[in-house]
Amino acid sequence: MAIDITIPSVGESIQEAVLAEWFLKDGDTVQKDEALLVIETDKVTLEVVAEADGVLRIQVQEGETVAIGAVVGQIETGAPAQEAAAPESVPEPPPEKPAPLKQEKDRPEETPAVSTPSVSAAKTLDQKARLDEVPLSPAVRRLVAEKNLDVSKISGTGPGGRISKGDVLLYLEEAPAGIPEAIKPPVCEEPSGPQILEDVKRVAMSPIRKRIAERLLESKQNTAMLTTFNEIDMQQAMQMRARYKEAFQKKHEVSLGFMSFFIKACVEALKEIPEINAFVDGSDIIYHGYQHIGVAIGSERGLVVPVIRHAEQMSFADIERAIIDYVKKIKANRLELADLEGGTFTVSNGGVYGSLLSTPILNIPQSGILGMHKIEKRPVVIDDEIVVRPMMYVALSYDHRIVDGKGAVTFLKRVKEFVENPERIVLEV
Repeated sequence: MAIDITIPSVGESIQEAVLAEWFLKDGDTVQKDEALLVIETDKVTLEVVAEADGVLRIQVQEGETVAIGAVVGQIETGAPAQEAAAPESVPEPPPEKPAPLKQEKDRPEETPAVSTPSVSAAKTLDQKARLDEVPLSPAVRRLVAEKNLDVSKISGTGPGGRISKGDVLLYLEEAPAGIPEAIKPPVCEEPSGPQILEDVKRVAMSPIRKRIAERLLESKQNTAMLTTFNEIDMQQAMQMRARYKEAFQKKHEVSLGFMSFFIKACVEALKEIPEINAFVDGSDIIYHGYQHIGVAIGSERGLVVPVIRHAEQMSFADIERAIIDYVKKIKANRLELADLEGGTFTVSNGGVYGSLLSTPILNIPQSGILGMHKIEKRPVVIDDEIVVRPMMYVALSYDHRIVDGKGAVTFLKRVKEFVENPERIVLEV
């Protein structure tokens, strides 16, 4: 019996997807609920799992574009991999007659040379043996082989403890001086004379990257985008976070981050400046009586913005928990199209990558996006005295068609007041 592996529907607006990667090879044995492949659409990436135990038969290769509902492979549930490919009966060939002896009796027999592998070659063979024992996706397997890594030292964070590409990159970053010395490949001496490098590689855009490019261009062309800036003294928020961090973690089983401070501050500011929580629809303006806050999260395949719905009803712990759940779904390729829809405002934190200041682009059709940046100690004047404080630049990009400068500046000022005095968020004053 064979079970078809089909491309699942991820939303009414999506008609096709790219088969990005197979995790197993044709003929491999699979178990029920084991991840088989990853598909990419212009909005999300999604893993497809096995519906039953059996043997994998691949019909569509990686990189091909397939329609929703198309069959890309099968799972044979009858027999194991070895038995599935075995023929019914093959007659044994008759024994071969011994070859006649040559007349050159005086010629000594030649003994084939036996080469003894070196220590480094033995290590490479041992690593290759371990590599074959660990279930890895083709992309991860290529990276591990290219860097000559010992997979037993890499911790996997994927489903079932599977090692992802991100795990390998994290291992390389955290290892002293990059790759450990014991497993570095031998360095070949460079030939003398000037070397001219003309390495050029052409790679097709993924559906997500295409969609990101299209939306960013559409946003720049179809909105009257303008950006206003301010800076926030993070000292009070940092002290409050340090004071209650352990108790917060113990009670809610989630860490207290700065993102929840800013989302709560934005929710209160959006209530005062409702046009930033609205968008243009033709000749009409659509106002929202709720705050669905999108949070920009970077992933291996591109930037995605899952939406925290009804943030106005959520506590600090609820917001932090929602963000962590989305990060886990993104890493496991479990993010759904519904997770990305319906946002009314977006918060993006470029500070995690070290950005000091930037102008975020609107996530259409929304009319506002807040850009957070890294916290940096700077001298500032407070009560006519120069003091050193942890400061953060913030930027609000807005659609000037419906948001006036006064509203944008007032919004950003209110966010500054709330974050600099976190008790105001709790008291809603």
